[in-house]
Amino acid sequence: MDNLTVLALPDSIPAEPAHHSANQAWLSLAFGDDQGTTRLLDRAHYGPLRVQKALYPEHPSICHAIIVHPPGGVVGGDELTIKASVDERAHAFLTTPGAAKWYQANGRVSQQQVRLQVADGAALEWLPQETIFFDRAEVALEHQVELQGDARYIGGEILCFGRTASGESFTGGRISQQTSIRRDDKLLWFEQGALDGGSAAMQSRLGLADCSVCATLMVAGKTFPANFVQQLRDCASQLSDGRASVGASQVKSVLVLRHLGHSSELARQWMMQAWQMLRPELLGHAAHIPRIWST
Repeated sequence: MDNLTVLALPDSIPAEPAHHSANQAWLSLAFGDDQGTTRLLDRAHYGPLRVQKALYPEHPSICHAIIVHPPGGVVGGDELTIKASVDERAHAFLTTPGAAKWYQANGRVSQQQVRLQVADGAALEWLPQETIFFDRAEVALEHQVELQGDARYIGGEILCFGRTASGESFTGGRISQQTSIRRDDKLLWFEQGALDGGSAAMQSRLGLADCSVCATLMVAGKTFPANFVQQLRDCASQLSDGRASVGASQVKSVLVLRHLGHSSELARQWMMQAWQMLRPELLGHAAHIPRIWST
């Protein structure tokens, strides 16, 4: 059964916000296989972070869950923690209903920690919609993936620096990020970095190269043939048509695809195209675009 519970907060997360203008929120999800149907067996939350219901838009074996942050944006000092575990033979797909907005810091750093655990024989897709950093946002992001056995994982992100549609650029603030993927406690991938708004790194070819949108798609669980990786590169280059820089690199069993440009819509098209090519190869299922991505 799908149980909704609100639990006492763990000792590692403060029980009450430290300041009235900031929110501490956490969400914990557990998925399991029930005779070929993936079920959301447990969900617990504290604060404004939750999943409303389990969805099955494509097949009972794949459970979709939409993570909702009701305030609609993250202010300085907010702390969000998301944990999800997928048991053996289960398959979970996690996304969000719209863009995440990280507002001006107001002197305090906002934080988000994502911790994902995928058991042997299970699969997890983490594909939230784009993240928008408002000018002078101060944000620390941490993303940890723990895989067991032959667990498979697809994870993507689209980061937008400033609201370019409103004429705003990211001239101040700081975004720091750390991402790790482990399999059977062995580190497969680790990267970290920090970007200061208005710094030389935003114009440098070693940084954002004067772009305002960067996107990453990471895939773990299979080593793809060289000709398939080249096909991914060719299709991405054809789609971008000089409007963005794209690439794909495979290091052992981790495939990393990158996009660097000026349009969040183009980045979204690039990610959907790559996902539609990769999903059947890795998971054996065609990629059906979630309805929430079109609303």
